[in-house]
Amino acid sequence: MEERWSTEHVLSLAPDPASLKAAGKLSGPGPWSGAGWEQGVLWGLCKGSGSTPYRAAVELAGPAYKCSCPSRKFPCKHVLGLLLLWSGGAAEITEGAERPDWVAEWVKSRQDASEQRAEKARVKAEAKAEADPAAARRRAERREARVTAGAQELRLRLADGVRRGLADHAAAAAGWEEVAARMVDAQAPGLATRARELAHTPQQGLLAEYALLHLLAGAWGRVEELPAELAATVRTRVGFTADTAELLAGPTVRDRWQVLGSRDTADERLTTRRLWLRGAKTGRLALLLAFGRPGQAPELALPTGQVLEAELAFHPGARPLRAVLGPRYGAPEAGPAGPPAGLSPAGAAAAYGEAVAADPWLESWPVVLGEVVPVLGPEGWQLTDGRGAVAVRRGSVPEAALWRLAAVSAGHPVTLFGEYGHAGFAPVTAWTQQGRPIRVGQ
Repeated sequence: MEERWSTEHVLSLAPDPASLKAAGKLSGPGPWSGAGWEQGVLWGLCKGSGSTPYRAAVELAGPAYKCSCPSRKFPCKHVLGLLLLWSGGAAEITEGAERPDWVAEWVKSRQDASEQRAEKARVKAEAKAEADPAAARRRAERREARVTAGAQELRLRLADGVRRGLADHAAAAAGWEEVAARMVDAQAPGLATRARELAHTPQQGLLAEYALLHLLAGAWGRVEELPAELAATVRTRVGFTADTAELLAGPTVRDRWQVLGSRDTADERLTTRRLWLRGAKTGRLALLLAFGRPGQAPELALPTGQVLEAELAFHPGARPLRAVLGPRYGAPEAGPAGPPAGLSPAGAAAAYGEAVAADPWLESWPVVLGEVVPVLGPEGWQLTDGRGAVAVRRGSVPEAALWRLAAVSAGHPVTLFGEYGHAGFAPVTAWTQQGRPIRVGQ
């Protein structure tokens, strides 16, 4: 029997609050007919305002969605309603039912498209291998020369800013947008992003950000002298990217990866989903990124607490964390009962210290805090185990979410997963007294 998703996981797929509200009205059996569930595919017919019901289907392993409604949101309210009905264990959804023709055709079209993408990737890789290596080397050298010139200019700008003084930060803020544009011209998007962020950095943290950016620009100037892992980190921070196909062609790590948590952030351009995993055998931490257009949730969605056997390819660096998902070996399965093993506040600080020693531009590191109690003190929320404490990063989650976390704890220790950094701990997932994972803040 396949594992049903939790309600929290289904809700995390919604592209916006309005979709959640609309889906709630479709989460009962009333509007549904012909619903079935077989080998990782869920489907059903939802009665709408017209005479023809909407056809909704989900391929759970992706997940991937299909609906005949005209909505531009993805997944739409009908798909979300169907998933909520299924996650609640509704008897109206027949398990093991035969797939209707329209569902079978959709699944086959997805398989065909996947094979076509794989073939295109293979052809592209072969073409790249057959390309003129001398021309590729010249292009790389020209870009590196532009980046070097941009890094030198950035160091001069930073030095000028320190000489003028940082007191009148508001007057200098507009100038950093110009500097960021110059870094884009120099093909150094990583430097451009950090330069642009200087315009919005609070006064008390400005000197530290100047120093880190100066260190990065200087490290690029001697990148050839650095150890290979640190050089890879510097290249990534400056803005050089690794091709996914090349990463997957290199060494991969196969493990049973437990999903520790996920978090979505959105702006006017795209929605970014961050998923954190930990290998059961290797103990390695991994971060997967998935993206969706405005109004669309990213396709990659792995249920928190479940385990996926798969191969991951890590981006190179002094402290590899970001990875890309390679071949999977089956659908996500139920994870171990109860919360994962966690660290004390002191242990979490040590883990972050080791990570930032390898990568000085690292702002946070994923950790599991075990057996801590959330408390509100004069300086804000803290997580304590009675021997030490860590502050909750201000603004990382809404205040109401922290009160709900305190209610879940009820004064008893809980296990939390999140990101630990110099500004404190940003909680992502909490495990209840019954061992059930819940999302914090979303």
